[in-house]
Amino acid sequence: MAADRRRRLGRDAVSLLEAIALRAEVGRRVQGDSANAVLRSIVEATVTLFDAEAASIALYDAASDRLVFEVAAGEQGQGVLGISIAPDQGIAGYVFRTGQALALSDVAQDARFGRAVAEQTAYLPRSIVAVPLVTDDRTIGVLEVLDKRSAAAFSLRDIELASVFARQAATAITATRVERDVASLLDSALRALAGPGDPEPATVSEIVAAAIEDVGRDDASRLWALADVIARVRAADPGQLELVIDILGALDRQTGRDRSRRRRPRSGGADPRETR
Repeated sequence: MAADRRRRLGRDAVSLLEAIALRAEVGRRVQGDSANAVLRSIVEATVTLFDAEAASIALYDAASDRLVFEVAAGEQGQGVLGISIAPDQGIAGYVFRTGQALALSDVAQDARFGRAVAEQTAYLPRSIVAVPLVTDDRTIGVLEVLDKRSAAAFSLRDIELASVFARQAATAITATRVERDVASLLDSALRALAGPGDPEPATVSEIVAAAIEDVGRDDASRLWALADVIARVRAADPGQLELVIDILGALDRQTGRDRSRRRRPRSGGADPRETR
């Protein structure tokens, strides 16, 4: 049944979308988890700037309708990783829902404080600043900073500074949105090509998943292995990167010469590729 639907879609259309999925996977492998790396840098910088006990970023996951704490930093930050809450729960939920920044000097006395969630992290904060991560069209998450060591409360200036970090986080997420959502984009494209009601959602997902699942399998060119190596090399020091660039440049020049020789007609006669 699924094979019949694939044929009705048209082999050319499916092949094109599978190729898009493969190229997106190359980008994902080469870049690595670039968005999370940037977010981790942001929370680490936030902890340093505020001299805070912890900082974290929770992102809204539409599939589960939950706010999920994706990255954290600071001595008391790691306990929150992976915890998810309803988008209207706790201080993070309030900031996410309203889009308004919030600073509290006595967290435990605030009715919006989610004590049960805090107890899961094994750390009960005294003070907090929470600011929304806002893109052009919506709120996508919340940045929280807990307990400045040098002061009992956060100031209006602290809210402004935290908002700067939140804007940087939102920009990083927006920049990688196409990469992260490529499966759903392909899903929409396949639906548009197929017309109403065909193929079924499960079949669309199978087409995209199958394209990515086969990455690197039986690849005689070793291109996918090269993509994985490049992803690891991104963490190398500048001197090593210069060496890699020089090697790849030499390979590129050699490849160009090989192509040129293959295209050059044989002397004393017509190019054999032009004979019929």
